[in-house]
Amino acid sequence: MINLNEYGWNLEYKQDIKQGLIPARVVEVHRELYKVVCEHGEVNARLKGTFYKEIKFDDDIPVVGDFVYLQYNQYGDSLIAKLCKRKSKFSRTDFSGHAAAYVKTIHEQVIAANFDYVFVVVSLNHDFNINRIERYIGAAIVSGAEPVVILTKADLNSEYEKYVNELKLQYEDIDIIAISSKTGFGLEALEKYLNKGKTLVFLGSSGVGKSSLVNAISGEEIMKVNSIRDDDSKGRHTTTHRQLIMLASKTMVIDTPGMRELGMWDAGDGIKKTFDDIEELMEKCKFSDCSHKSEPGCAIKNALETGKLDEDRWKRYLQLMNENNFVKQKSAYTKREKLINKIKGR
Repeated sequence: MINLNEYGWNLEYKQDIKQGLIPARVVEVHRELYKVVCEHGEVNARLKGTFYKEIKFDDDIPVVGDFVYLQYNQYGDSLIAKLCKRKSKFSRTDFSGHAAAYVKTIHEQVIAANFDYVFVVVSLNHDFNINRIERYIGAAIVSGAEPVVILTKADLNSEYEKYVNELKLQYEDIDIIAISSKTGFGLEALEKYLNKGKTLVFLGSSGVGKSSLVNAISGEEIMKVNSIRDDDSKGRHTTTHRQLIMLASKTMVIDTPGMRELGMWDAGDGIKKTFDDIEELMEKCKFSDCSHKSEPGCAIKNALETGKLDEDRWKRYLQLMNENNFVKQKSAYTKREKLINKIKGR
């Protein structure tokens, strides 16, 4: 018998459910087939036919980390009958970058759910990209979990402290940790996050060392590790699908395939908190509707001119806010279309 409490189950997920159903947690998703863990162990499951009738929006489909109610079948595939309320989730758009401009609607793609910490994994090599880090931090903040920035491969970069200090200046409330999975350097700083019943989600590009880090904190080779190209530090996809892994410490890890493009979803609050220094400057502008272009008494203009605000950081803020507003417009259209189709009985 499996104790689901070890997988993070608690009464927060409980709902009024008909008798005959049992709680379970999704540990893998392969198209229409789910692997879930319940009191009977790990079993295969599919969505119950009536489940599709209750779907209202894009985030109603179970993903790795979700808690569900299961109609257990000991002789074949069990059926997922109900999705429990999530305490956290990480989402992105199903289109990102320039491609999004050519689509009529944009949909939410939930990557993982019900995690406690988001490990934003960044490599200290040629792939280090502050813009990508800001995107991940913004998405992590809005997910409802606590972000932690992990700078990997410190053994290959003698100036790792410079990167740590640079990020700490911008993110005082976020843990910035440099580590080396190869030598074990810095891993002790992660121990406070490796608690029984807690779930971590790993986010980062291919080749940043997510799989190596999972192996390092687990103390065994449970993930396949691929090499990266020396010329541009770009990695090959080691993880090909999302999965929840139970470590010997009873900490759970949700590993995700590397994502170079992260189309942000409803991340306005996360962006504002990521760029809280800019938000504070805006409050000091003379006019509440300041466009930060030509108005007198503009705190943003003054900060740019005096060097208090880095121009590249200001441009990245504008880029992310414009992208978020664009996604909100497209997704609002999507919801209207779904409502119209529901009324028409489609």
